[in-house]
Amino acid sequence: MTVQEIVKRLKEEISSDDLIVRDFAADGISGALVYVDGMSDKLLLEQSVVKPLLTMRFEGTDIESVKKLPYGEEIKEIETGDAAQSVVNGDLVLAIDGADKLYELSLRNYPHRAVAEPPTETVIKGPREGFTEEIKTNITLLRRRIKSPLLRVKHFNVGRYGNSSVMIVYIDNIADKRVVERISEKIEKIDIDGVIGAEYISRMVSEHAASIFNQSGMTEKPDIVAAKILEGRVAVFVDGTPVVITYPYVLIESFQDSYDYYIQNKRSTMLRILRLIGVFLAVFLPGLYVAFQEFHYHLLPLKFLISILNSVSGIPFTPPMEMLFVLLLFEILYQASVRMPRYVGTALSIVGAIVLGQTAVSAGLLSSPTVLIIAISAIGINCVPDLTDSFSILRLIVLITGSVLGLYGIVLFTVFLIAYLSGLDSFGAPYLAPYAPVITDDLKDGFIKDNLLNFEKRPYSIPNENRRRFRRNGR
Repeated sequence: MTVQEIVKRLKEEISSDDLIVRDFAADGISGALVYVDGMSDKLLLEQSVVKPLLTMRFEGTDIESVKKLPYGEEIKEIETGDAAQSVVNGDLVLAIDGADKLYELSLRNYPHRAVAEPPTETVIKGPREGFTEEIKTNITLLRRRIKSPLLRVKHFNVGRYGNSSVMIVYIDNIADKRVVERISEKIEKIDIDGVIGAEYISRMVSEHAASIFNQSGMTEKPDIVAAKILEGRVAVFVDGTPVVITYPYVLIESFQDSYDYYIQNKRSTMLRILRLIGVFLAVFLPGLYVAFQEFHYHLLPLKFLISILNSVSGIPFTPPMEMLFVLLLFEILYQASVRMPRYVGTALSIVGAIVLGQTAVSAGLLSSPTVLIIAISAIGINCVPDLTDSFSILRLIVLITGSVLGLYGIVLFTVFLIAYLSGLDSFGAPYLAPYAPVITDDLKDGFIKDNLLNFEKRPYSIPNENRRRFRRNGR
């Protein structure tokens, strides 16, 4: 095909006004450069492609002649049928009259956000860099921390129309090859219009996608991803999102924080136990309060019972309805504060909670213990931000169970929940490890964190091929 025929075909396939076609003629040879406006670095295009093309002497039209261009990256030969996809991907296609194939040059230069600290994972101590929406920048941030030739990157294109870049990253002699292969197979089988965020990939790759519990780790910090890869996990990067997915995943990961590894282990232990207590209060306290008030009030201390009776006297709602109403009110305030502008949302959440709560109590519509309990639950549920959605659903289930069946129903539901979680796994990693099953060697980094010098071996909870992390004193 001639250059004119190739350009005509591309214009038909990409019928868009931002398609740029730049014709040129040099050394008796004509050709054309085709790219999408705004997706290529124009300065690099002029300096490394256009000017050299106009002055260079061609010794043919094969790739060896094109390789004379002072262009830093690889120049690929592509078929005419693949040219349109290369152009919309942000690459530049070079067509030369008389050449058997077209040539692809990557001059991508998308507008993207600068590297900054993630707003959802701020730290007092430790690195403050966060991933951006540009996948190459994210891979570079990771390679700065793991400078090893064994770090492997596998590339996939996902989406019939979106054609998003997805990369899985792991260390060759640490990660379990079977886990890498299973994740790769699942990504290759994804058939979807487009991938908008990392959650799309997470749901389609996870082995228990219908579960309300997280099936993958998610973070925006390179140091966390590097630490997990060094333990034998596999990271999944998705272009267009700063969130990186990691597999396998165990529940206790969400109770751990990168800050825990930059402070004394005793302080880390205290913080992890506080998070556990906060989650327990958030999920069970509203249900237990209603269960005791409805069915087991005789188990409460007399003075406490009298205080509750004085508070709830005259309230028009039953205890379950009152608790559900206050819970609904707090959820509405939370949603409003999240979706409104930042400064207005902060003021709304504070003023709304104080004014509405105080007014409702003063008017005799709500009791002060109910408002207090929901406030404690709302604070405690954010001790583990990654599991807020799951714990919100569990809190509602426990509340309904306690309202209908009392304390016995809550105990039965808790047993069922533990049994269900014990049966889950993530690519060979038990979901409740290292506690169910008990993995003694991994308990040193559970809710009780041991000294970092004792972490000589990688977790047995996570499938990996190299257990030895370091040798103390070189032994």
